[in-house]
Amino acid sequence: MSVTTWKLDPTHSQVEFAVKHMMFTTVRGRFAGVDGTVRADPANPSNSSVEVVIDAGSIDTRAEDRDTHLRSEDFLDVEKHPQITFRSTGVEGAHAEPGAKFKVNGELTIRGVTRPVTLDATYEGTGTDPWGGTRSGFSAATKIDRRDFGLTWNQALETGGVLVGQDVKIELQVQVVQEQEAGVGAER
Repeated sequence: MSVTTWKLDPTHSQVEFAVKHMMFTTVRGRFAGVDGTVRADPANPSNSSVEVVIDAGSIDTRAEDRDTHLRSEDFLDVEKHPQITFRSTGVEGAHAEPGAKFKVNGELTIRGVTRPVTLDATYEGTGTDPWGGTRSGFSAATKIDRRDFGLTWNQALETGGVLVGQDVKIELQVQVVQEQEAGVGAER
């Protein structure tokens, strides 16, 4: 079996994050603009790779004022750094059984700063869609310290502590479509 190429289906995928606000409430958000490619080697999963590009300006926390601030120089600085990227450097322990857990090591770039991260991933399964295409699903999670990526803005609270937590939890639900000949397995 040879290496297969899979395209991320943005309409059936979510990239979400969570961070503490005022040290006691969790605020969640997502990025709507996501694109990516998976190259899978079933014979040797450690040779598989992942590349994802996120439109930093597509951040959505359901609060326009907060989203505008997150897009500003204080945080993502989307005018200078319009993309967040992830490129894998290795895959460990991947198996083809639904529910199998594995790790995807890679380099995450936010605001022009690249740091190593490890995604704890789960293979959710594969199936044929109504149009004859083959789809697979994965979930993954990691946690980063936003300061490692130059996201250092904060505000001290009168009662102690800070307005925005340092740890950011990232969760992904991803569906990918195997690339086929023209007209077969089109994304829907």
